[in-house]
Amino acid sequence: MTRSRTPAPPAAVLPAPLERRLAALLGRRLSTAPSVREHHARGEGWDRPTLPAAVAFPESEAEVAALLAACNEAGVPVVPFGAGSSLEGHVVPPANGISLDLRRMNAILEVSAEDLDCRVQAGVTRLQLERFLGPRGLLFPVDPGADATIGGMIATGASGTMTVRYGTMRDNVLGLRVALADGTVIRTGSRARKSSAGYDLTRLFVGSEGTLGVVTEARLRLRGVPEAILAATCHFASIEAAVDTVVEAILIGVPLARSELVDEVQMHGFNLHSGLGAPERPTLFLEFHGTPASVTEQSRQLREICLRNGGSGYASAVRAEERARLWRARHDAYFAALALAPGRRGMVTDACVPLSRLSECLRETRADIRRHGLLAPIVGHVGDGNFHCVVLCDPGDREQIAAGRAFVERLAERAIAMAGTCTGEHGVGTGKVAFLHREHGRAVELMRAIKATLDPRGILNPGKVLGD
Repeated sequence: MTRSRTPAPPAAVLPAPLERRLAALLGRRLSTAPSVREHHARGEGWDRPTLPAAVAFPESEAEVAALLAACNEAGVPVVPFGAGSSLEGHVVPPANGISLDLRRMNAILEVSAEDLDCRVQAGVTRLQLERFLGPRGLLFPVDPGADATIGGMIATGASGTMTVRYGTMRDNVLGLRVALADGTVIRTGSRARKSSAGYDLTRLFVGSEGTLGVVTEARLRLRGVPEAILAATCHFASIEAAVDTVVEAILIGVPLARSELVDEVQMHGFNLHSGLGAPERPTLFLEFHGTPASVTEQSRQLREICLRNGGSGYASAVRAEERARLWRARHDAYFAALALAPGRRGMVTDACVPLSRLSECLRETRADIRRHGLLAPIVGHVGDGNFHCVVLCDPGDREQIAAGRAFVERLAERAIAMAGTCTGEHGVGTGKVAFLHREHGRAVELMRAIKATLDPRGILNPGKVLGD
């Protein structure tokens, strides 16, 4: 992805006593090098990059806690950083702040096949965990596509292609260790499958985008790798017919593991980028998990529903390499979108509405795209009402960028008006602060009160989620 140009790096602005204190704590793992600061100046969104005063690379929870305590005393902001793949400005630091890069805390500490859980540090990445668990017959099912860190996925409340069956991060995090703004470390949750003991602090921190505390460890819920997996695709004359197919399947209890929707524009991108050679029509990408007999039956049921809704070309794939090719194309959706207009960048946004409003929301969104002459392919986790638009913009064309931003605003407002949300999985960051207020109203004041209690000096990722 082509990123915005970063301003020339100014001199470090950390207070000298704090810099000496952190240098004593971290040594050379506290960096003020221009190239390191430039790398931590942005995520993958369109927010203006800002150079941090310094970048810290802790290797233990104790170091994170000590750094936070020191920064809290000095009133210096701290912004957690994982893989840098966020889209709404979550990791953009203030100019006088510290970017706290947690990627060296990447140990898989414990795995229990019997209890179907594991304990990992925040810097473990999704693919690292997948490679570790696979040979042990285990699966962590939250798959946002990017090779994000677990800490980052917790911070944004990530979900992905298997949400329809296995849920989001909020459903798959059993407990956390969190360093608070003053350096206090707390533990939330337990290994029990349920609890009625007190407030659910785990879910308070999941989705808080680093504004309430810094996650250092997480205990995650695991699943067994299914005995059999079957993937399928089917093409439709309209997006509405594809959505109706999935809704009908869910209503009659077909246990879909994945149900992804791709519009005809995105399918053209797949053919250009991945050589998929598929019809350029609205398409469902499906997957079923279970025993050989059960996935065959699930696929048969789904094929019948597809045919009733005018679907054609239903094709299934059992072999691992065939399935991998299909899902690799889906995971490369962003790069496939870029293939539609070389030289442009993608302004990526998401929204989520109740399933009963999904067809309507997609229909109005596509009409909006056509009316304003935008190039914006659509992909969606249709089984949970969440979809993404990639508005392709020339980074040098201010009018095109303004049109893209206006579209993002209209989409967020449309989703909220349909009893949905301005973001199903990307998070609020700075990009959707205004919509948080429209969506939650007076409840935002309660959020502010929680923030003030846990972070009274406002050092944790300031300006994100709740705004300034």
